[in-house]
Amino acid sequence: MAETRKASRFIVPVAVAGVAAATIGLVPALAASGDPDLPEITAQQLIEKIAASDTQTLSGTFRISTDLGLPLDGLTSALGGIGGGAGGGSSVDPSEKLTELISGSHTLRIAADGPERQKLTLLDGSDEYSLIHNGNDVWAYDSKSNEVFHEKAPAGTDAPDAHEVPKGKELPGTPKQLADEVLKAAGDTTSITVDGTAKVAGRDAYQLVIKPKQAGSTVESVKIAVDAANGTPLKFTLASVEGGKPVVDAGFTKVDFSKPAASDFTFKAPEGAKVTEGAAEKAAEEADGAKENPFGDELPGGLGDAFGLGAGSDKGGVNVIGEGWTTIAKIDSGAPAPKTDEAPKEFQGLLDSLGDKVTGKFGSGTVFKTKIVNALLTDDGKVYVGAVTKDALVNAANADK
Repeated sequence: MAETRKASRFIVPVAVAGVAAATIGLVPALAASGDPDLPEITAQQLIEKIAASDTQTLSGTFRISTDLGLPLDGLTSALGGIGGGAGGGSSVDPSEKLTELISGSHTLRIAADGPERQKLTLLDGSDEYSLIHNGNDVWAYDSKSNEVFHEKAPAGTDAPDAHEVPKGKELPGTPKQLADEVLKAAGDTTSITVDGTAKVAGRDAYQLVIKPKQAGSTVESVKIAVDAANGTPLKFTLASVEGGKPVVDAGFTKVDFSKPAASDFTFKAPEGAKVTEGAAEKAAEEADGAKENPFGDELPGGLGDAFGLGAGSDKGGVNVIGEGWTTIAKIDSGAPAPKTDEAPKEFQGLLDSLGDKVTGKFGSGTVFKTKIVNALLTDDGKVYVGAVTKDALVNAANADK
């Protein structure tokens, strides 16, 4: 049980790079020497291997490439036109800086020494942005602006365990039990197979492929390259049914599993650098009201209610339609949707490029689309959202009448 918890709370490539996600991907790192010849392995055995992995130390280079199918230049321009770059937050704050990873291609250097010490450096030409976690300290440094961000956990507190188990729920005690649970959860909606081998960052790896069995999902497949020797995930690829570039393609180009030097995780602010303390910044934001909803008590058209941001958020609520890969969340704002022609002019072109007008038994509305997540906003204020196709959203709205 202890070993399983230890492994599950520190899957290095995902935890350190922040790519679960989520939604970040990477340029393929396959070597030219061809696929390695490895012993056959079943999907269950490979899942067990991942679960049994206890990788605590590594260093290497990580490449990230993401294609969400969004006109991000237009989005950036629109946001800049409305917000003007103002906002109260530090430009070196990790919560802001790392959002750059949701688009384009990026190279990162990564080092990790257990759950208490990690370092990530985002390379951008001659400039570097470093994020260092060492015990209770988190440092971020942007060489371009010569700014430093520092946050320290209050004395006597422990770092939160991201894999805290709710009362009454226990993690499987062995890798085999965990693999059994994963395959059981997949059920009739998911296909999990081993599809050959690959060479990733000079390491022999198996390819674990996860595919929806249900029609209507925008996900074509999820592919994970797993180190054949130690079970560490080395590469993650998320493909859309639309084809083209992967939505997420993330992996190591170089990796070393030996213990990094302790000096890799030490940091001292350079002379003359501007230092922002996270706790002080938070207090200042609360004092001047920077964290208040910029739209006031409610978002336009009751959207504040729909997403729990307005004063009347108890009107709506989230209902789940379907299951598995075609699950759709329905949110009823209780108010007509805002008209796109009433949006600020900086947004109108962007909204038109993102949205498709649709009609059906439900009435009329607009489907806002990416390569993975789509959302139908009906003119009467209902929202249907999921990793499903436009037709699946329309069908769900029609059936909900």
